[in-house]
Amino acid sequence: MSERAIFTEGLSKSFGAQAAVTELNLQIQPGAVYGFLGRNGAGKTTTMRMLLGLVRPTKGRARVLGLDPTKEAELLRILERVAFVPQRKQLYGWATPAELVRMNKAYFPRWSDDAAARLAERLEIPTKMAFKKLSIGNQTKVALLLALAQEAEVLILDEPTAGLDPVMVDEILRTLIEDHVSQGRTIFVSSHQLGEVEQICDWVGILEEGRLLLESRLEDIRQEFRLVIASGEGLPVVQSPDVVSATTHGRFRRYVVSREAERFAVELRGQGATILEISPLGLRELFLHLVRKKDPCTPGNVGAKPAPVSSFS
Repeated sequence: MSERAIFTEGLSKSFGAQAAVTELNLQIQPGAVYGFLGRNGAGKTTTMRMLLGLVRPTKGRARVLGLDPTKEAELLRILERVAFVPQRKQLYGWATPAELVRMNKAYFPRWSDDAAARLAERLEIPTKMAFKKLSIGNQTKVALLLALAQEAEVLILDEPTAGLDPVMVDEILRTLIEDHVSQGRTIFVSSHQLGEVEQICDWVGILEEGRLLLESRLEDIRQEFRLVIASGEGLPVVQSPDVVSATTHGRFRRYVVSREAERFAVELRGQGATILEISPLGLRELFLHLVRKKDPCTPGNVGAKPAPVSSFS
């Protein structure tokens, strides 16, 4: 197996008594485009900061391109090979984009002047205006240009399109696809904008309250997961490894089931339930079922299996 782009094992971080990330296991292979999904506060940014040596784990370990971000010498090598676009673009406000390009290129051995010029033209960046005077959208474009021009092996993006209008979002996603994904480089992108993730990602992981609830190839989600809606009095809480989640709404119970939905429906009918619907789930529906607050009648993630450590095989 080739060197993994990103690897974590039991990675955890607590701030005082508050657990931000708990026992996170990831194996992301080179060339993968991995969508790291979760609500605000789920632990996505904390995970990225641990990968970049900005936050030290409470326990567990992380590797980026085989290097340990908790060791200074290895972190320096990571930062030469990994580009990061944070949600908050904290660049020198007085500097123009052209000046920021000149300042950044000295630090990155893979820097491409041709890529920087091409991106500035394509994204229509006003290169002579002070960064602090640019719109949020143009600030995001500048940050993306500085990251892509590094021609890094791994690109880490934290909510890259937050606060942008749909036209700007589409432009940035197309740029990512054409300038990074097409080159076979790795992208690790956090988001809660599921439509954007579906456009560029081939793998997704869903994080909630610091725990990885599910990890799957995007193409497998519609094939594997089904929504089963049943009605009846006193419907059972079925303890099955195939039940990812279950919620109750009066006489109705909604089950998210992996694999054998029809077999599961037969089991429910045998316990007196009426099956109202069996339907495939897309990414948005699956995400909502996994992260929504469970009602008091339903234990969280009934019968759910822990997210696997993916092999990307």
